[in-house]
Amino acid sequence: MSNPDSFIDEVSEELRRDRLYGLFRRYGWIGGVVILVIVGGTAFTQWSKAREAARAEGFGDALIDALDTGSPEARREALAAVPATGTQVVIRDLIAASDPGEDREATLAALDAVIADTTLAPAWRDLAILRRVGVAGADMPLAERRASLEGIAGAGRPYRALAAEQLAYLLIEEGDSAGAIQALVALTTAEDAGASLRARAGQVVTALGGAPAVPASAGAEAAAPAAEEQED
Repeated sequence: MSNPDSFIDEVSEELRRDRLYGLFRRYGWIGGVVILVIVGGTAFTQWSKAREAARAEGFGDALIDALDTGSPEARREALAAVPATGTQVVIRDLIAASDPGEDREATLAALDAVIADTTLAPAWRDLAILRRVGVAGADMPLAERRASLEGIAGAGRPYRALAAEQLAYLLIEEGDSAGAIQALVALTTAEDAGASLRARAGQVVTALGGAPAVPASAGAEAAAPAAEEQED
């Protein structure tokens, strides 16, 4: 009985092998295509990254060359001639607006171009608004400055704390010291305010005769020794 069983097993194994080879001949090309797609996709990704890196490097070099140009007028012309797309356009325009001492009107015009571009992310436009208010200064009516700053001082806006600080300074300009102190004290404990902004706000509050807010942690630390003394 063993010989017939062995023969049947060998035949079955041969049939399975032939079927496997048949399937491989019929569908094996799919594996090759998958491998080619994976290799091709990886190569394309690396090529795209290299191209973007080269593009960014070329843009940066062009900006540096433009800024090395002699006169302010020549620098602005050189900057305007730098090829740029997407976010690069905003960066180029903001750099062009970084020299108000040399050409204030051109700086304001560059900032207005960024503000007017509704296709940009709010962060870029908010930054341009904040910068424009600072560059324009007292030449821009106080009501217009306040309206511009209030538009970017809402909760969740990227430069909310900086805009709130400038709004407090407008209160000082109006003579409302009490209102300015209240606004600045709030900034000294604001979570979205940086350490330098909080320190600056605290200094102005002190200069106005107010008292900066005491952080909760500091109050707790001061209360602990007092409690210990009472127990003693």
